[in-house]
Amino acid sequence: MAKTKDIALDFAFFTYLRDFYEENRGKIRNHYRNLSKKFLDFNDTSNPNSFLRKPQFEALEMYIFIKEYLNNRQVYQIFDDWYYKKNGFENRSDLGFTKDEQLSLFSFNADKYKIVFSRMKKFAQDYPNYIFALTMGTGKTILMATCIFYEFLLANKFPKDKNYCHNALVFAPDKTVLESLKEIQTFDRSKVVPPEYLNWLNTHLKIHFLEDTGTTLNTIDRSKFNIIISNTQKIILKRKHKEKNKVDQLFSIPSYEEGSAYNEVSDLYGFDQPEDEGELINNQRFLKLTRLEQLGIYVDEAHHSFGNDLAKDMGLKSAKNSLRLTINELSNALQKAGTLVVGCYNFTGTPYVGKEILPEVVYAYGLKEAINKKYLKNVTVNGYSNPKTKEFLRLAIENFWKNYGEKRYEGMLAKLAIFASSIEELQNELKPALDEILNKLNIPIDKILVNVGDNKLTSNDDIREFNRLDTPTSNKQFILLVNKGREGWNCRSLFGVALFRKPKSKIFVLQATMRCLRAIGPVQEKANVYLSEENMKILEEELNQNFRLSINDLSTKDNTHKQYNVHLVPPPVKIKVNHKKKLHQLREKVITDAIDFEFEKLDLDKYKLIHIEQTGLVTGSIYRKVSEDLTDYRIKRKYSKLTLVAEISRYLNRSCIEIDKILANSKQGYKTILEYVNNYNDIIYDWIIPKLFNELYTLESYERKETKEINLVKEPKEGYYRVTANPKLVVEINDPEFKNVINKSFHLDTYCFDSIPEKKFFKEIIHHEEIKKVYYTGMLTHGQSEFYIQYIAPESNTVRSYYPDFLIEKNDGKMLIIEVKGDNKIDDPIVQAKEKAAEEIATASEMEYRIIPSSQILNGDSVSVLNK
Repeated sequence: MAKTKDIALDFAFFTYLRDFYEENRGKIRNHYRNLSKKFLDFNDTSNPNSFLRKPQFEALEMYIFIKEYLNNRQVYQIFDDWYYKKNGFENRSDLGFTKDEQLSLFSFNADKYKIVFSRMKKFAQDYPNYIFALTMGTGKTILMATCIFYEFLLANKFPKDKNYCHNALVFAPDKTVLESLKEIQTFDRSKVVPPEYLNWLNTHLKIHFLEDTGTTLNTIDRSKFNIIISNTQKIILKRKHKEKNKVDQLFSIPSYEEGSAYNEVSDLYGFDQPEDEGELINNQRFLKLTRLEQLGIYVDEAHHSFGNDLAKDMGLKSAKNSLRLTINELSNALQKAGTLVVGCYNFTGTPYVGKEILPEVVYAYGLKEAINKKYLKNVTVNGYSNPKTKEFLRLAIENFWKNYGEKRYEGMLAKLAIFASSIEELQNELKPALDEILNKLNIPIDKILVNVGDNKLTSNDDIREFNRLDTPTSNKQFILLVNKGREGWNCRSLFGVALFRKPKSKIFVLQATMRCLRAIGPVQEKANVYLSEENMKILEEELNQNFRLSINDLSTKDNTHKQYNVHLVPPPVKIKVNHKKKLHQLREKVITDAIDFEFEKLDLDKYKLIHIEQTGLVTGSIYRKVSEDLTDYRIKRKYSKLTLVAEISRYLNRSCIEIDKILANSKQGYKTILEYVNNYNDIIYDWIIPKLFNELYTLESYERKETKEINLVKEPKEGYYRVTANPKLVVEINDPEFKNVINKSFHLDTYCFDSIPEKKFFKEIIHHEEIKKVYYTGMLTHGQSEFYIQYIAPESNTVRSYYPDFLIEKNDGKMLIIEVKGDNKIDDPIVQAKEKAAEEIATASEMEYRIIPSSQILNGDSVSVLNK
């Protein structure tokens, strides 16, 4: 029974929700509004010009999936529908919960379902509440801004739809994180918003940043498209008092002073007369929020909330002053004001709280995965047993200086943050020891910076220097701090963290460690963490509780891949390709004769409403009778001369005077035209406008063939391209196996293949006697090559770029473009779209395009593709 109950704490529904989305992406997209599809396609990571990282885009996909396909349902309702295969989940698979678990749903029985469902429902709020758990450094602030921009675009297009937010309130947990949220205000929106909607957004967006306690909220009541950025301390709840009984209410003295401004408008407020101006401002902010319609609440928790703090803020544990209490009170106030919270979207750093998985997580991207995918620095954790303070500090600094010294990364020096447990420890132990160690290592002591929040030790100049640490002009490298690691301090040039004494809070060890993981530069760098043995044990515990990781997991890099510097082999290879361009030119014609609309050729039956009566159901005895024409019952708009001219002019973009003249001088004249139009409204668009278009314009179409000489690979700016690949799938120019055929290939000195069939195909083909040249072209797919084919993606109808795998020249001069594909992928709509576009380019360039299945290569039949 205990194991059955544990599944409710450990059940990661978000993984199964993602699986369902990926399996049914095409069908799900059919339910989206066109604007949602455009927004997704613009940000799709398969688009070379997209800005979002993969975890950001996947989270955006899930955000829109819940909004458009699942209609903002609560997570427990979504789980119920998923389990019972209803309300959109009819196609859910019974097998394959996750990629690692080949587990049948039949083992997930009704008892387990009830336990998970009851836990989800227990912690549900009165409003939809979703958690997006993306680890630090993956771009939660940008993701949050992108979601808000999406909401506003849809809310403008569909103002009556209750699923879209008309306003957004962004909560930060503390002042430091509040500062980091300024990126929402300064961010270049053109990176995530399609250009056709950018001007509207920039014009209508209003951002209110409540930075100071004395700042009032100046939103216009019932206005739209406001973003209010604040922390919970600046949206203070109304003071609460013991509820009065009926007798107290009858005989009590009014809370407002007689004759005061508050007494005159007492019916508008539900709180007592404020004691000071600060309380008045706080109450003013709260009330202003209740006068905004369809509010979306966005919570940035990740910079500081782990463990119990996160549980309280997410509603799993009660607390008098928790963030969740503030949001719940705001939701209640909005409902009383006749509006609502559309949803609360929480962006956290982890889906875990101790042994539990937060029940309302809908997307998660973990710390280990972020390191493996190079969104964060790799890290080495160094532990020292029984050292004294000076010994620990000397070991840490010597190791740090050996690894980084005065190397620069994006022009910035590497920094080491040294945390003290108290100001006294920093002043009496760490600072003198650090001075001595730096002197022995001949490192200038002006590289030290102290920031402890005490004016005696930290001057205003020190604060300014601290704020510009992440700039090339800063020469500081050793930063002495007290408690600064927990407040969302973001410094990409921080490469090391040293923590000797046990801090007051265990979670601080984890928070401080994660400060140095933010990525910097084009290549994944490595950070170093220096801990006492005691702190290392604490880190192990906190990693396990908050990320289900160990220090070994954190430090061990995925060694299956290696980085290669790929150089261009001179002379650069150039090829000639032909492109067909279809050009269409619209030319205006001069109308000299009266236009004949030829209404007699119209098939009016398709516009009529006909009543068909049928009796009998058995074949041979069915009697069908057309009883009457009910066209007069059809709902029709009655046009006048003016409204008809206006409608036609709107479509053809011609002046109303010109259209009026054409209709008046037509063979049928206004009277006949209006008679037809008012009986059958649709002929305006099916007949009259097309007729006028053909009389006003002529469309000339012609093809133009262009021959271009393109570079198979562009010259790299740094002298080489850096590629990460599995060493088992790499061949190099100096490999003895290719000693006698080097002249047949290797326009690059290293080929990093994507799969075993690709490598096997290359090794077989290069030795074939019919082959003059063979180049692997499927490796550099991010603009480094000019050899690509543009195709139209079938789902989104957007133009994408496709890089074929091989280009082959035979001895007879014939050129082949070859694509290696898994057998299960050949009939995929995207593969077929690529094939169609490739065949057009190949035919125009007097080449041939061929797809070879992986199974054919693995069976040793690669050469058959040459003779098709």
